[in-house]
Amino acid sequence: MSTEYKNVRLTADAYETLKRRKRDDESFSDVVERLVEERPISDLAGALSGNDVETIREAREASYEAYADRRSEGLTDRSQ
Repeated sequence: MSTEYKNVRLTADAYETLKRRKRDDESFSDVVERLVEERPISDLAGALSGNDVETIREAREASYEAYADRRSEGLTDRSQ
């Protein structure tokens, strides 16, 4: 059985996003196929209350800030 391959050009940011979403047992083709098959977020319209949305936003913001702090610390450690 022959598999046909295509090249796809991604920005570095898009590649890193894809890499973070990739599971250990998946190829990049597998992760792309899985992600495009996921339900669109619009299917969830009305599922959350305003309080739920605000709680999620706050948690995501805290998570992003913690990630940025860890990245910043890692870059500082390497430069020493």
